[in-house]
Amino acid sequence: ELSFPDVDEAVEEPNGLLAAGGDLSTARLVEAYRNGIFPWYDDEQPLLWWSPNPRCVIYPDKFKPSRSLAKRLKKNDYTLKVDHDFAAVIDACRFRHDDSSTWITEEMTAAYVELHRQGIAHSIECYIDNQLVGGLYGLSIGNLFFGESMFHRATDASKIAFAHLMEIARANQCPLVDCQIANPHLLSLGAVEIPREEFISLIPSHIDDTPFPWADLTTNPTL
Repeated sequence: ELSFPDVDEAVEEPNGLLAAGGDLSTARLVEAYRNGIFPWYDDEQPLLWWSPNPRCVIYPDKFKPSRSLAKRLKKNDYTLKVDHDFAAVIDACRFRHDDSSTWITEEMTAAYVELHRQGIAHSIECYIDNQLVGGLYGLSIGNLFFGESMFHRATDASKIAFAHLMEIARANQCPLVDCQIANPHLLSLGAVEIPREEFISLIPSHIDDTPFPWADLTTNPTL
């Protein structure tokens, strides 16, 4: 049984908590995202599923890099790769600079690596001098992208990866990228909060559209 409760049943405090339990099988994860739900928990908690209200999203066609980021993008002093080292990206998101772990558990890491193996989860990576210095990963279902996490080890590196995600999304008629829960970094990149109801209503008309041509992007990531 893969079905989830209706998202309207999510509680207000903590915002968006909908269900507990189940597993992180590929089928269950895809079913969750198709319904605007995602897992988020830590090692001391049961598996928790969320659908917060409001929802943080970004519209690729409205994305405009800040003046400083636009300057950095023009400098082109980095190399961009897509799906070159997904496992390294999720590991970098999982462990902070001080080596303390985040909410990305070992179980979750294994589940998303499997999603990547099946062509559902993807990474965009930023390299400087052949060193992975920033990136992001998420799920691509239909022509929607559900962002999961990002990291940087060099100034602007995660923003560079994000800007290229916006470029890829625009080129593939992706109407919105899910950012889940707002934070200052996402808002500084142009993300906005919309009512959960609006977010959920947008999913069905795009979830079965033609997906991004990720295989082509691995060899031509800058389009």
